[in-house]
Amino acid sequence: MTLVMASPSRFSVIVPLIVGCAQFMHQFDGSVIATALPAMAQSLNEDPLVLNLAITCYLLALAVFVPISGWMADRYGAKHVFLAAIAVFTTSSVLCGLSSTLAEIVVWRTVQGIGGAMMTPVGRVIVVKSVPKFEIVRAMNYITIPAVLGPLIGPSVGGFIVTHLSWHWIFFLNVPIGIAGLFLVYRHVPDLRDETVAPLDLRGFILIGLALAGLVFGFSAIGRGPVPTAIIIVAISIGAICGTAYLAHARRKADPIIDFGLLRVRLEHRQRHLVARRWERAVKRG
Repeated sequence: MTLVMASPSRFSVIVPLIVGCAQFMHQFDGSVIATALPAMAQSLNEDPLVLNLAITCYLLALAVFVPISGWMADRYGAKHVFLAAIAVFTTSSVLCGLSSTLAEIVVWRTVQGIGGAMMTPVGRVIVVKSVPKFEIVRAMNYITIPAVLGPLIGPSVGGFIVTHLSWHWIFFLNVPIGIAGLFLVYRHVPDLRDETVAPLDLRGFILIGLALAGLVFGFSAIGRGPVPTAIIIVAISIGAICGTAYLAHARRKADPIIDFGLLRVRLEHRQRHLVARRWERAVKRG
């Protein structure tokens, strides 16, 4: 009996690569702006430490809106949410590049963070639901490689742009990638929907959002002069309290927005099931 490896299906290659390019845009943008902060601060006549607020607000938006992204993908369709996320991220990138004040940068970076919060988890949901289970590992490689390249080349590209062009172009670079992403997602990504969707866990969303926002803001602001120590302590305390309250809420809620009960599922059981299915398919091909 000869075992023949199945060739990758169309969804196993094209869809993960599309999602990986979106991850690249998200990771690349975050690494580029860190390099360009001094030039941006000089152009806006602001202290570079104060301009770090743009990065902090981006992280806060990620922390708050990542938990609700899964429910939105189930409720409105993963493809539509993914398209909206890319559109929001690309549009806010343009507005960041056109900004002329610190307030404008902070506002549009926050909106950009909302788009990024939807892109990352929803993209992975699309891959998991559209790719055959026995090709998941291969598909995840197509996502991971572009996402890893973003932080690797971001600082170099950011330094080149700031030196030879203008910091505004670090945001304009997202435009062609975003437009291409919208076209490819519309053309190749299947429309995935769940027939039954649980109601939104609004209380859980508020609690986990406050918890993550407080912790992210508090820990990211440690050691920075513009943020008083008292505010940092209050933010971390609020985050810890809300996080504890959410854990208690999630135990009582039938469909919490983040189900920590999934962590009790043993990975080896899934691996055995996956190996068994692959073996059955290989035997049938004979």
